[in-house]
Amino acid sequence: MSQSTVWQKSSFSGGGDSSDCVEVAATQGVLRLRESDEPDTVIAATGAGLAALIRHLRP
Repeated sequence: MSQSTVWQKSSFSGGGDSSDCVEVAATQGVLRLRESDEPDTVIAATGAGLAALIRHLRP
């Protein structure tokens, strides 16, 4: 991944400057997800794949 990858903090993360959060970045048509406390571990997904995961996890 490039140093220019821009990570966005999830709006459902711990408030303020909390380090407990999920971050997402869009690069080269792929969505990338990471946990803020383990920034070197990244999961890549398509938009459809991420939407399916969210639908599955939501009650």
